Amino acid sequence: MTATRAHRRRRNLALFLVAGPALAAGALTAAPAQAAPADDIRINEVVTTGSVEDSIELYNKGTATIDLSGWVLKDDNNGSSYRIATGTSLAPGAFRAFDVHGSFGLGSSDKARLYLPGGSTLVDSFTWSKHSAPSWSRCPDGTGAFKTAALTLGAANDCGSGGGGTPVAWPGGSSVVTADASNVFGQDLSGLHQEGGVMWGAQNSGKLWRLVRDGSGGWTPDTGAGWAAGKTLRYPGGSGAPDSEGVTLTGAGSAGGVFVASERNGDASGTSRLSVLKYDVSGTGGTLTAAKEWNLTADLPAVGSNLGFEGITWVPDTYLTGAGFKDSSTSAAYDPARYGAHGDGVFFVGVEGGTVHGYVLQDSGAFTRVATVSSGMAGVMELQWEPQASRLWAVCDDTCGGQHRTLQVNASGAFATTAVHNRPSGMPNYNNEGFALAGSDECVSGSKPVYWADDANDGGHALRRGTITC
Repeated sequence: MTATRAHRRRRNLALFLVAGPALAAGALTAAPAQAAPADDIRINEVVTTGSVEDSIELYNKGTATIDLSGWVLKDDNNGSSYRIATGTSLAPGAFRAFDVHGSFGLGSSDKARLYLPGGSTLVDSFTWSKHSAPSWSRCPDGTGAFKTAALTLGAANDCGSGGGGTPVAWPGGSSVVTADASNVFGQDLSGLHQEGGVMWGAQNSGKLWRLVRDGSGGWTPDTGAGWAAGKTLRYPGGSGAPDSEGVTLTGAGSAGGVFVASERNGDASGTSRLSVLKYDVSGTGGTLTAAKEWNLTADLPAVGSNLGFEGITWVPDTYLTGAGFKDSSTSAAYDPARYGAHGDGVFFVGVEGGTVHGYVLQDSGAFTRVATVSSGMAGVMELQWEPQASRLWAVCDDTCGGQHRTLQVNASGAFATTAVHNRPSGMPNYNNEGFALAGSDECVSGSKPVYWADDANDGGHALRRGTITC
């Protein structure tokens, strides 16, 4: 998201869920068990306003897949209804959210009702007297009462105290200092990734930076090999201007390619293009043409052209298999061998509306979505995997007061929030869209550096440095 629009739209994020692509914590299969009891399907979450409007989530609390073809969702008006598409089914333990906005709106005092095909046999309903803030969620899933909770459409409800856990103080020093010279980058510096003595930075204007240490704890552009002013990014074939928001590496490091998340082509800025692009950064030219693009747009719920991918990180297969990660495309334990050559890990991409998706990106160009996770925040502007602590960081900007969350694979095989942290008390509520953690080799007296990229370039500085406990 470019800084020029960042502050005036932060409270009006728009994420449009569609009935086709599933937001599922479990797989949605095409082999329905017709004999399964209908009351195994429950209204599980309702969102009336906020970053996601007029959405109803269903959950299968039973043991058999149920065919939802032709089932009907209604509000309190019998004259308005949403018919679930033919071929839609819900596996045991699976969640699916439906955007009903095109058929009816959910008001501040309203109800959500679920009917069997034909719209006359009521299966489940929920009535409320005020807007969701941000979500009305059934706790526990499928059986409990509705309560105010964090937004988790397409995933298990966040039923912790306060809906998502109580934020705690930043786990490091309270002070933050600038980590760049004045007015080096300007606005729109976004994703960060540290690779030892190099910091990679993605700028929304379609530029990739290679930064080196400046000798005073900060970073400065590399002056060699054509990097002094950053390098211009192109799509495969040399065309376009990727709106580069996030950057990451695999276990092979930059020698194995630099991966950039982009939400649209700047040359067609009104159209969403949710892509991961791979770049060979070994040359000396000022332009980098992507060696490969994984265009994920059609596989995901539709979003606004400037409300797409914001962050990307890579999580190694070794952690995922060791932690018992479940592949949502198979509803079984994640098996890396199923996907052939794929860089030995899963790429997690953060969508500005707050959802995180996990993808296996195969060397062949094929891809498979293996996870959809709610961050519990109104927006995800950065993702970072921290190998030292085996945890995934999801970072929000000034929309959420600079909140940071950590996630790990839980006993059910899904990523879930383990902690919620406020920003350091000494850092103003900057429009931070980038976050990077130093490696374990930089731990001194139990602390190591962390860095933020301020998209708005407040005070003429885009990079800042703090500390975190190792």
